[in-house]
Parts: sequence; C-alpha cells; structure tokens
Amino acid sequence: MIPTERIMRFLPHRFPFLLVDRVLDLVPGQTVVAIKNVTCNEQFFQGHFPEWKIMPGVLIIEALAQAGAVLLFGSIPDPETKFVLLSKIEKAKFKRMVIPGDQLRLEVLLTRVKGRIWQMKGKAYVESDLAAEGEITATVLDVAELKPPVT
Repeated sequence: MIPTERIMRFLPHRFPFLLVDRVLDLVPGQTVVAIKNVTCNEQFFQGHFPEWKIMPGVLIIEALAQAGAVLLFGSIPDPETKFVLLSKIEKAKFKRMVIPGDQLRLEVLLTRVKGRIWQMKGKAYVESDLAAEGEITATVLDVAELKPPVT
C-alpha cells in the first residue's frame, strides 16, 4: 500500500486537485489499483450540484489518469526527472453516479508503450458497480524539456 504522502512524490497535483488518496497495489509495467474517497467536503460539490451532489464525470476520468500516472512513475527509472502529460481520452463511458460517501476504486492497466507514449485502460468502481471507464494516453517528457512557468 502506498499512502498519500508517497503518492505526492509521484504526482504534482495538490489539494483540491489530488484525486488519488491511496494506492492499494502497484505492479510496475502492468497495473495499479488506487482509491479516491469521495467526501461531502469536495469543492466541486459546491457547484455540481448543490441540491444533488454528483462527482463530475471528467473528474472521475482525471482520477483514473492520476492513477495511471502513478503506474507510469512507478514503472520507470528516475521518475523525478520526468513529467507526465495527459494526451488523449477515448471511449469514456459513465455508468453510475458517484456521490458523497462513495469510495472509487481506480483500476488502470498498461496496454502499450511506444517511446514516450503510454496507453492505458482505466475503470472506476464503486463497490462492484462500474462507475466509469475509458482509454488514457499519456506522454512522458523530461523535466528539462518543460518551459518555466510564467509568473
């Protein structure tokens, strides 16, 4: 199991946009299983929707992409010298609403690596119910390639 503090070494995301709370299983080069605990205190519930709180589907896909980034960083040498960009989402489907109190189980399978391009399939579950799924493509860059942020 990988706790939040270690996940934050892999991912640049921080509150309120860090959407992986814990990694239950990581098999480098193959798969990752992670958890996102969905609480009533999530900032996105303030506007989506105040009377009927539903986690936006795009954020479920983002949680899968972040879990995929953990898989990627856990599979490469010198991950601190790399930066991962989400390149493409395909075949995204939403099957079940995700509401406060739900625990999302994020399962991501690595399907192909070609140079800097990593392709994965992700599924998000609440208990045994499929909530969302999609195909994720990420591009791995060297940190040295990044332009400094504009201040």
